[in-house]
Amino acid sequence: MQQQQSRGFWLRTLHQWHWISSAVCLIGMLLFAATGITLNHAAKIEAKPVVVSQQLTLPADLLGTLGDRADGTAPLPRKASRWLDAQLGIAIGRRPAEWSDGEVYLSMPSPGADAWLSIDRDSGAVEYESTARGWVSYFNDLHKGRNAGPAWGWFLDIFAVACLVFCITGLFLLHLHARQRRMTWPLVGLGLLVPLLIALILIH
Repeated sequence: MQQQQSRGFWLRTLHQWHWISSAVCLIGMLLFAATGITLNHAAKIEAKPVVVSQQLTLPADLLGTLGDRADGTAPLPRKASRWLDAQLGIAIGRRPAEWSDGEVYLSMPSPGADAWLSIDRDSGAVEYESTARGWVSYFNDLHKGRNAGPAWGWFLDIFAVACLVFCITGLFLLHLHARQRRMTWPLVGLGLLVPLLIALILIH
């Protein structure tokens, strides 16, 4: 009787954690499964990059805010970055720029896109170029966490923990139901054996 009560408790607890973690993971797992396919066949999926270039001149008062920094890495002054945001339709924020005697260079990669901005420190000439590689590239970069920022990095960590909870609770549920389902452990073993054999035999 006590054993049945204990089994019932663990079944209820594991089922609760399993369905909660599966609900949290559902959309993310669909996204990662789909982008796993697109990443695996990236060479066959043609992308047509869209390149946009813009040129303008930084006003003299904003050019003066750049100061006399000669070398190093630092964000643009807030007034200059806000003006550039408004003129170019971008969001520079506090990204670090590369400073030299004659130029300030800012690299602005993002998921599915690359961009850069250059300011001539003598004339104030600004050159901006962005390259967008499409939605498939965007989601592929999210899959890899490429240039997606710290917030997405935190999401990936939390999502990974939820996936671990989903898988581990699933494993314990398999254990509790294995007596009634004889193919449970052979199928689990097959799920381990197939990728292991492919890795050992077919990957060089």
